[in-house]
Amino acid sequence: MVRRHDFDEGLNQLRELLIQMGTRMDEALKMAVESLKSSDLVKAEEVIRRDAELNALEEEILELGSQLIITQQPVAKDLRRIIVAFKISSDLERMGDLARDIAKVTVRMDGQPNVKPLVDIPQMASIASTMISESIRSYMDENTDLAYKMAKDDDEVDELYGSMLRELYNLLLEKPEAAPQMMLLQMVGRYIERIADHATNIGENVVFLVTGRRPDLNP
Repeated sequence: MVRRHDFDEGLNQLRELLIQMGTRMDEALKMAVESLKSSDLVKAEEVIRRDAELNALEEEILELGSQLIITQQPVAKDLRRIIVAFKISSDLERMGDLARDIAKVTVRMDGQPNVKPLVDIPQMASIASTMISESIRSYMDENTDLAYKMAKDDDEVDELYGSMLRELYNLLLEKPEAAPQMMLLQMVGRYIERIADHATNIGENVVFLVTGRRPDLNP
């Protein structure tokens, strides 16, 4: 009974760390996109600086989870809870790298006027932000319905990204001199599309946690 109590305490700590990591990742994405919209170099540098905090949280999750495996020797679903926590933290860390890369684009643009209104990028980021919070909640609640929702949300992001690429191509024909900035904006769209993919990965891992089978939500 004592061992089960200790395991549950450790698992709760693991969940709290994942919540912290998900919250910080969501903040990083929002700040990075806002820095791009407003050419805010200070905000962009803040996103870049804070990336180390996400890395530290991932290390803390790995350390705590490893200790739980060594000392408590969980099996079956209890073991899957820890393994999935590791995978989620890895996806969140990679999302953090992508948010940092968006902020780096802001720095590279160095205040130059946007060649087009930034509408699609914030829309994509808004969906991705929802995916981040819902993917974490799906793990906490072991909610497979919410996990499967990731696939639908990811499709929306993909559609917006495709639309954005078409618009940039048409703009390139009209303003070839703006090609360098268009390339940077295309990169930002790709970064957000990848963030959505990582959120979908979390959904797949939640389904694996609950059912023992891993679906392909991101074919």
